[in-house]
Amino acid sequence: MESSSDQVDQFLACYRNWMIEQQQLLEELLQVHNQNPNDEKELRCVIEKLIKHFQDYTNRRAQLAIDEASSFLAPTWCTSFENAYLWFGGCRPSLMIQLVYSLCGSQLESQLSEYLEGVRRSNIGELSADQLILVSELQCRTILEEERISKNMDSLQENIADYCPLAKLANNSNDSETDDQSHIGQVEQALDSHSKDLDSILVDSDKLRMNTLKELISIFTPLQAVELLIAGKKLHLNMHQLEGPREESHP
Repeated sequence: MESSSDQVDQFLACYRNWMIEQQQLLEELLQVHNQNPNDEKELRCVIEKLIKHFQDYTNRRAQLAIDEASSFLAPTWCTSFENAYLWFGGCRPSLMIQLVYSLCGSQLESQLSEYLEGVRRSNIGELSADQLILVSELQCRTILEEERISKNMDSLQENIADYCPLAKLANNSNDSETDDQSHIGQVEQALDSHSKDLDSILVDSDKLRMNTLKELISIFTPLQAVELLIAGKKLHLNMHQLEGPREESHP
C-alpha cells in the first residue's frame, strides 16, 4: 500500500504534467490559428488532440482519486485564488459557455475592422442565430446538471453526521480503550464510504466538463472552436501563473 506522501507526489505530478501540456497545446493552437486559419483539417486535428489530452487527464484523475478524492476537490497545489473558484476539482462547466458570450461581445470591434479591411473570418464574434440558440440550450442543460451534482454534494455534507458516528466517538470519553478503538474503526469505515461518494462526485463533474466542451465544439466551426480553446487556455494558465507571485508578496 502506498504511503500518503507517495500519493501526494502522484497527485502533484499529474497536475504539473497537465499544466505543462496545457502550455504546449496553447502554443499549438496559436500557431494553427495564426498560420493556417483556413485549413479545417489542421484545425480539427489540434482540436481532437486537445480533447484526447483532456480525456486522458480526467481518466488519470479518476484512477488516483479512488481513495483520495478530497485531494482533488481541495488541491494544495493550486493557489488560494484558484481554489476559491473551483467547482468540484475544476472549472464550472457553465463558465465555458459564459466565456463564449464574453468573447462574442469583445470581438465585435475587431470584427468591424475586418469588414472594413475586406477580410472575413468565421470567428466567435460571428455566431449565427442557430448557433446562439444551440449555445443557449446547452447552457440550460449544463446548469441543470450542475445543480444536480451540487445537490448530491449538499446531501453528502448534510448526511455525514447521520451515517458517520463522529458525535458518538466524541461522547465516549468514559468508555474503555477497547470500545474507543471500536468506534474509531467505525469512523474509518464511514469515512471510506464518504470518500467513495466524493470520488463519484468528482467523476460526474469531470464528465460534465468534458461533455459541455465537446458539445460546444460541435456547435462551432473549427476556427471558432480553436478561438474558444485559446481563450480558455489563456484564462486558466494566467489565473495560475499570475496569482502565485501575488500570494508570495502578500503572506
